[in-house]
Amino acid sequence: MTNQDIQNEFSEDQGQALLRFARFTIGEKLGITEKNHDQKEIIKSLENEIFNKNSGVFVTLNMDGNLRGCIGSLESRESVKQGVARNAVNAAFHDPRFPKLTKDEFARVHMEVSILSEPSPLEYTDSEELLSKLKAGIHGVIIKKGGAQATFLPQVWEQLPDKTSFMSHLCRKAGLYSEEWKKGKLKVMTYTVQYFEEGE
Repeated sequence: MTNQDIQNEFSEDQGQALLRFARFTIGEKLGITEKNHDQKEIIKSLENEIFNKNSGVFVTLNMDGNLRGCIGSLESRESVKQGVARNAVNAAFHDPRFPKLTKDEFARVHMEVSILSEPSPLEYTDSEELLSKLKAGIHGVIIKKGGAQATFLPQVWEQLPDKTSFMSHLCRKAGLYSEEWKKGKLKVMTYTVQYFEEGE
């Protein structure tokens, strides 16, 4: 799979089925059963073989316009269906940046599911070339140096549209000096996503 293949692989209906599955999975852990989220219907909606293909998946929770949890996998080690279930639970209850999601918060969270393409190495010789090759709003970016690693999904470009600021924040997320990307020593990979979000 190339970075472009993921763009329209899943239909909107299939994306919404994954979102219902994510919400049902979290609700089940909280002991909440929502109307219109019948378990048999949700399982039936995921019978298409496309949900069994392996892909990296992220689940993001937002509440009142702010991030409330985001956990995912960059590598395609499990099926999309398995990845959504596991990462929905992890985003709700195991994101170290936030306390566990509560029953009161459950109805207020807005969920997103991102399905990733296979990351591709981005070759560059200096910081100027690095910035020129990044596609704002399209590329998710992974940086690695030694044991440090971090990623920003393409959606983060909405908050950080400036490439310089984007890379500096990503370095800080990885626990690196904010200007580390300017030294040309980082391993950089990019990917694209197809993402779906719940309706209002």
